[in-house]
Amino acid sequence: MCAKKIRFYNHPQLPFEEWQPDAADAGRSVKGQCGYTDLDITNEDIASDHRSENNLYYMSLGSGSSGNCCYVGTKRGGVLVDAGVKTQDVESMLASNGISMGSVKALLLTHDHSDHVRYAYNIVRNHKHIRLFCTNRVLGGILRRHSISKRIKDYHHPIFKEIPFKIADFEITAFEVPHDGTDNMGFSIEFDDRRFVLATDLGAVTDRARHYMSRANYLVIEANYDLDMLRFGKYPEYLKARIQTENGHMDNVATGAFLKDIINPELKYIFLCHLSQDNNTPSKALKTVREALESAGKVVGNAAETILDRKADVQLMALPRFEPTRWFVFRSLKN
Repeated sequence: MCAKKIRFYNHPQLPFEEWQPDAADAGRSVKGQCGYTDLDITNEDIASDHRSENNLYYMSLGSGSSGNCCYVGTKRGGVLVDAGVKTQDVESMLASNGISMGSVKALLLTHDHSDHVRYAYNIVRNHKHIRLFCTNRVLGGILRRHSISKRIKDYHHPIFKEIPFKIADFEITAFEVPHDGTDNMGFSIEFDDRRFVLATDLGAVTDRARHYMSRANYLVIEANYDLDMLRFGKYPEYLKARIQTENGHMDNVATGAFLKDIINPELKYIFLCHLSQDNNTPSKALKTVREALESAGKVVGNAAETILDRKADVQLMALPRFEPTRWFVFRSLKN
């Protein structure tokens, strides 16, 4: 299980995702950092993949305190999870892979921090068929904390944790995760014989979160910071302390220990998300988690679909902060 977190109570509860230490860092590209995998896929490959009835698709459109959003779908459409990336960028990135916004059936929100909800109203206002799926408390937090039109309520479809709901081909279950937002949650998205589970922004793994994450075939999980980088970094002391609480963020070591504990033959892909720009690097996160998995006797691939990757027990990738990933195609596990 994860290392015990320290508790911190004596500072006003400002959402630390929204703290900006240096404006010069905003928009800084991370493309040159090591650790990311990439693979060129032709339009013919995409067209061929779209013909399959049983394929599951995934693409991260941004991951980190600058903005979070991803797409999970099938041939008949899909969902966006979180809305922290500009609407026009979401539209263009999906279009580059043959996905129109008409194929997006819903927008799921994990919690009310601005890097997850900043463009939520813009998305549903511009694409009125899209419904906003979150709990009533998350919607209330959005309206209370952000300058977002109250008309967003017109698009809201309330959900409840641990009560499954259906969207298109998916059966989706929201589950509790500990974090410093309003009514924070992860999502388990089931399709055919597969489970895609996303748990970003969590300070520790609870029993219920573990229940869903341990059943995943494809898992998006936070590896926010390297402890030494955080301790000796430029963040103010109160913020350093709050990040390490059980309602803060997961560090590389805690994430690696948890993954080592739950690794099983059904877990095929692990995506490390929400890496801190100031307190982590892709190479540090990947190295720490890879070593933890290898200590459990697993062969770890780089999610690049090379010959060596195809011989691995599990694929591991760190999601880029400002750039989309490649288009991932997950084929039926029955084949």
